[in-house]
Amino acid sequence: MKLLEVIKSLSNETRLNILVWLKDPFNHFPEEELSNYSPELGVCVSDIAQKAGMSVPTVSEYLKTMSSADILIATRKGQWTYYKRNEKAIQELARLIKEDL
Repeated sequence: MKLLEVIKSLSNETRLNILVWLKDPFNHFPEEELSNYSPELGVCVSDIAQKAGMSVPTVSEYLKTMSSADILIATRKGQWTYYKRNEKAIQELARLIKEDL
C-alpha cells in the first residue's frame, strides 16, 4: 500500500464522505436509487454524484483517484461504472496508521 497516495486520495471532504456513504449505502442513498444494488458491484457513479450535489465528471475523477489508491473497487457493467469500498485496503490503512504512524 502506498500510504501517501491513499492519504492524498482522501484529502477532500467529499471523498471522505463518499467512503462513509459506501460503507452503508442503504443509510445514505434513497431506496429507489439502490433498487438494483448489488454488494458485488457497489453504487453507480451517477447516484454518488447526485448525493454529493456535484457533476458526474467531477465525482468520477474523485472516484478514479480513490480507485487508483486501491481504496475503492470499480466495476464496469454496460455503460455504467459502480464503486464499492476495498475493505482489505481500508483495514490495512487502519493498521498502518495505528502501528506505524
